[in-house]
Amino acid sequence: MVRFLEALRKRSGFANELLRNRKILAGIVIFLGMSLISVAGSYLAPYNPMRLGTFPPEMPPSFPAHILGTDSIGRDLLFLLFISILNSLQIGLAVAGFGTIFGLLVGLISAYSGGFTDSALSTVTDIALVVPMLPVLILVSSMIRVVEISTMILILIIFSWAWTSRTIRAQTLSLKERDFVYMAKLSGMGRFEIVFREITPNMISYVGVNFFGTCFWAITAEAGLSFLGLGPQTTTTLGNMLYWAQNYSSIYKGLWWAWATPIVAISVILVALYLVNIGLDEVANPKLARQRL
Repeated sequence: MVRFLEALRKRSGFANELLRNRKILAGIVIFLGMSLISVAGSYLAPYNPMRLGTFPPEMPPSFPAHILGTDSIGRDLLFLLFISILNSLQIGLAVAGFGTIFGLLVGLISAYSGGFTDSALSTVTDIALVVPMLPVLILVSSMIRVVEISTMILILIIFSWAWTSRTIRAQTLSLKERDFVYMAKLSGMGRFEIVFREITPNMISYVGVNFFGTCFWAITAEAGLSFLGLGPQTTTTLGNMLYWAQNYSSIYKGLWWAWATPIVAISVILVALYLVNIGLDEVANPKLARQRL
């Protein structure tokens, strides 16, 4: 691990490139800001936000009593939103973390090993890419009696690693033919040492792009499944807020605060992730950054 970090620090100007990119900074500030506000709001809640009938139902936003109003089952939407954001972010980050790590390992092993190993892993990756995701996710979620956050994370991880693996494999196939890899072989480095000391540090920006892209996908996938009634049942997420809003016909009743609140929250999170994603893409591909100027 120490050698890996030393190799990573040798990548010239990488940290400076990240700090100079305004899209990355803006996305991180928005993302961290929402996370910190949600954490603080969850701990400051004077009651259990999940408890039904705590307040009169369908109250419009008012200050200071109910800043975002209440839903159709008597829950304050402000504190419910704080918990929902945290749970949705937990799902997105967990799926992105495990999916990116697994996809990174599969891509590296596949490309650098070659031969039968590459063929077998590439076949598995291709199968995971072509299997229709939504029907399988709906089928698995409907077969599980009680869906919790951990269950949702496991379901989404199944489909989160394949694209990362394909991208990392392509980059590794390119990097393994570079001169610095040949020099590492001549210096006596072993296969795994070359992969993790020489090749992986040169793909940090690509790994970052895949991480935030997967997080983007996981949050939207969870919201879609929860909107269909297949999300976590023991807690709340942004998708669950949308499910309850449509279940109680909030649009037809004119309760705009019940459905607009989670939609705005999801949109802000996705915009933050998108900014970081395209910022990292520009760092990885300077030509792309110049074309956007």
